[in-house]
Amino acid sequence: MPSDPYLNKMNIPRFHLAFPVHDLELAREFYTKVLGCSLGRESDKWIDFNLYGHQVVAHLSPEDCSNVQTNSVDGDKVPALHFGVILEWNEWESLGKKILESAIHFMIEPKTRFKEGKGEQGTFFIQDPSGNALEFKSFKNDKMVFEN
Repeated sequence: MPSDPYLNKMNIPRFHLAFPVHDLELAREFYTKVLGCSLGRESDKWIDFNLYGHQVVAHLSPEDCSNVQTNSVDGDKVPALHFGVILEWNEWESLGKKILESAIHFMIEPKTRFKEGKGEQGTFFIQDPSGNALEFKSFKNDKMVFEN
């Protein structure tokens, strides 16, 4: 696996997440080209991706790919099942612009949620080719991540 540019930035443990996909090559294209992930190990049944220093693994399992239910959050229909990364504000804005300029459709376009309140954050949602929902968010003040 190539060197991890996020390793020196992170002072918290990295997470591992496995998720189903219906096509490994479409997953490879999306996670490397759209999200900029580097590749790790792989087989004909799964691929490891480096998602901002975290190990996410696409497992070929078409029967487990399904539509996600939503919940209302701050006026949006947020997918109940989703994963993502909290980025620094400038990285979040850059990724949002990159996706806006691509052919990827936003489930929820970039916006500021809970404006001027506890937990104020920039957020947007997209889906990978297998329908997995991903949220990318940022807090201008990291103390707000868990503020209640």
